[in-house]
Amino acid sequence: MKLGTQVSYFTWPDAPASIGPTFSAIARNAEQAGMSSLWVMDHFWQIPAIGPAELDMLEGYTALAYAAALTERIELGTMVSGVSYRYPGILAKTVTTLDVLSGGRAWLGIGAAWYEEEHAGLGVPYPPTKERFERLEETLQICGQMWAEGDAAYEGVHYRLARTLNVPQAIRRPHPPILIGGGGERRTLRLVAQYADACNIFDFGEPGAIAHKYDVLRGHCEDVGRDYADIEKTVLARFALSRTPGTASSGEPFSSVDEVVERIGRLASIGTDTVIAGMANNTDPAAYELVAEVVRQIEPIVPAGR
Repeated sequence: MKLGTQVSYFTWPDAPASIGPTFSAIARNAEQAGMSSLWVMDHFWQIPAIGPAELDMLEGYTALAYAAALTERIELGTMVSGVSYRYPGILAKTVTTLDVLSGGRAWLGIGAAWYEEEHAGLGVPYPPTKERFERLEETLQICGQMWAEGDAAYEGVHYRLARTLNVPQAIRRPHPPILIGGGGERRTLRLVAQYADACNIFDFGEPGAIAHKYDVLRGHCEDVGRDYADIEKTVLARFALSRTPGTASSGEPFSSVDEVVERIGRLASIGTDTVIAGMANNTDPAAYELVAEVVRQIEPIVPAGR
């Protein structure tokens, strides 16, 4: 069982001057505590679930490239890139560059996009839902082609590439792993079954709801002839670790190591492989001593079905 972390809030005291040093410390502390992966949101404005749009937000791949230079082992990805933000060939090149410079630690995290106000504000086209999913599938096909041998043209409905040249190629072979975010049962999880190495489901405290999503994914895998066990099941959760009761500055109640280990164990019992934690107190160095304890206790846990 693995534990990663997502950073989604950057409005720290004395920002923007404090953002670089604080993010640096988070990346280093997460790696030293044994976390398997570091993720940042791929947004240009803060999202409503966390705060007003005017709060600080970093561009995802620039932030990950910075983190890559500060770390040696932890894997790096966006949770997740909206398909509408970048042309597919440019996205594949960006992820490849991160993979090369990080020594093979990049992920492609991707989804159909949803934040319409952000698109309108920055002048980014926001197609209807059906078209965004069509573009998502074509993007996955283009990335797959660019990470394969050759440089043949790609001809789709929405994208046409005369030459899918990608040099240098990614270090991780056959390609950087692909994570598709979201739990949409008809389209998103079908795309996971067909193209992805991992899915990501939100944890709203209902393991039964997550287990249902896994069952749907299993059915899609059967339909496309994919081995369900080949797909890494990840869950996005939130917690704040402390040795004493109370609440984090965000209002999140503190959890003990035992409480977090028990929660992760419940997720493992339904087949979850990785928990990606948004830590409400991720700027507190003392929290990472507890993270290291959690990592040590969950490493021997084998998710159901493995």
